[in-house]
Amino acid sequence: MDRLDAMAVLLSVVENGSLSAASRALHSPLPTVSRKISELETQLGVQLLVRTSRKALLTEAGEAYVIAAREILAMVEEAERRAAGEYMSPQGDLTIAAPIVFGRLHVLPVVTEFLKVFPNIDIRLAMSDRSVSLADEHIDVALRISALSENNLIATRLGAIRTCVYANPDYLRRHGQPLHPRELEHHSSIAFEGVLSNRFWTFKDTGLDITVPVRPRLSVNTAEAAVDAAADGLGITRVMSYQAKRAVEAGLLVPLLEDFELDASPVHLVYLSQGLMTLKLRTFLDFAAPRLRAVLQHI
Repeated sequence: MDRLDAMAVLLSVVENGSLSAASRALHSPLPTVSRKISELETQLGVQLLVRTSRKALLTEAGEAYVIAAREILAMVEEAERRAAGEYMSPQGDLTIAAPIVFGRLHVLPVVTEFLKVFPNIDIRLAMSDRSVSLADEHIDVALRISALSENNLIATRLGAIRTCVYANPDYLRRHGQPLHPRELEHHSSIAFEGVLSNRFWTFKDTGLDITVPVRPRLSVNTAEAAVDAAADGLGITRVMSYQAKRAVEAGLLVPLLEDFELDASPVHLVYLSQGLMTLKLRTFLDFAAPRLRAVLQHI
């Protein structure tokens, strides 16, 4: 029995939820997948999986073994990369995660420049406004615009980004300009769902947090839509400064209530702490970090 192959099969069953799903993912016959799991259990003398008609569940012994198997296979993969020369010259695949707007405007140009310089590296850029799990989604490095909570991540700080309130000048001429956050109760708002509350906005007033109810005439799930609707004069919106930058430069939006803004959100490149860093990741961090810091100085 090939122990490493059996470990990989077991991990595939766990990740895919059943033997049949693992069979499809591995392009291996179902009886072969089942046999390898059974042989591994026989070799270890313990049951690793409880099989049902629809799914396979780990036993307590199986949970402990899967943790160890992941570490062992990661060490083998690292050793193979060393032997293949990945630690001598940057090569291989990288998966990078970034928020949608910041990723398109600022990360993508850095990535395309990087790929021109390093032809032996291929990159998958996954853009989403949700906070992805680096381990679960096999992300090598992610750009995060928020305070960090995970203690298993290593972070390279790039700067900070403000969250601001904006409105079109014509809207302000028609409805007046709010001078204090509490005046927002009397204005139409455009809510960006998923990141900020669409019913209450928080500000700072003389060092204390204050929460103000807002009346959304429109709720949207992308910052671009919120910016476009505000630029069209529908109401007041609240987005991160980089998301509104082009509309502000075009004179379509002006910032409001800047004296009441919350503290700027820190921006980091984050990656998992997993032993020796691959050269391809180190090369990307060294290339991208100074360029992204320069971008953030002008947002």
